[in-house]
Parts: sequence; structure tokens; C-alpha cells
Amino acid sequence: MTYTTPIIEIVNVVASATIDQKLDLIKIQEKFPDVEYHPDVFPGAVFRIRNPKSSTLLFSTGKMVCTGSKSEELAVKAVDMVVKKLRKGGIKIKKNAVVTVQNIVSSINLGGRISLERVARTLPRSMYEPEQFPGVIHRMVDPKVVILIFASGKLVCTGGKTEKDVYRAVNQLHSMLEEKDLMIYD
Repeated sequence: MTYTTPIIEIVNVVASATIDQKLDLIKIQEKFPDVEYHPDVFPGAVFRIRNPKSSTLLFSTGKMVCTGSKSEELAVKAVDMVVKKLRKGGIKIKKNAVVTVQNIVSSINLGGRISLERVARTLPRSMYEPEQFPGVIHRMVDPKVVILIFASGKLVCTGGKTEKDVYRAVNQLHSMLEEKDLMIYD
């Protein structure tokens, strides 16, 4: 048995934010031509930034949703950067944004293959319907995340609120797979 350390990559952090005031999205679009705003199609404006690479949806209520960041820290930085750019562009914003991470999506490689039928029979809160989806859907209680398990030894973890949750969930699952002899190493 060659136990390997999982390679965990955070691929997307979704964070909500609020500035506790109304936003004039038409005025924002006028001041920032790159901002996409089509109120007939979607009620939010899309404000993209290059560094950190992310997209922030702005709503007239003052609420925001930032996607595309690769860490909790970068999500907060991206929202702060959007607020800073809005202020610089003449949009009056009284308070700094309050940012809350809603979801962290990560991609994991365990470095070995996994027997999906055995995993589905062995791990509680696991569902496997190969005709519907090629992986096992495993729901963890603590931390509360969903992990998609594939035969290749690759996983997708979603629902974590902190990076610590993601690492804890992946390491718990990896230990369980090892203990129950569900990993296959070549």
C-alpha cells in the first residue's frame, strides 16, 4: 500500500457581500463601460477584475456575489477592490463591504483508483447511480460538504465555508477510504 497525500486545489470561492446601501447600476455602467448590465435579462451588473481574477455581481440593493477567486483571502480582496474602484469612479459608498464565504469548490487527486460500488455500499450517506452520474455522491455531516468521488481517484468537494473545512473533509474521507481498504494503488 502506497499512501499518498491528497493534492487539493481550490478552484472557486463564492462569497456574498453587502455595503448596506442602494447602488445605481445604470450610473455604474455609464462610469465603467466594461461592466455588463442588461436589466431586461438579469437584475445584476457584472464587474470583472483581472487581479485577483474574479467576477462580482452587483445588485441595486447593495448586495454582491463574488465568484472565481482561488481562496477566501482573494475573495475578500476582490470585493474590496471592486468597492475601491467604484469609489475611485465617483460612486459614493459609505461603508466597506461585509464579505461572507458561501461555498468553496475544490478539486482533489488522491493518487490511486477507487472502487465506486464498494464505496457506495460501505460509506454512509453515499449514493451511486452510474446510469445517472459517473461518481459516488457522498454527503458529510461535519464539516457539512458534498464530495463527488470518481473511480480515477479524483474528487470534487463543494459546500465548504472555510478552506479548513475542505482540508478536514478531504482528509477524513481519505482516511476512511484507506481504513476500509477502498483505495487501489498501482
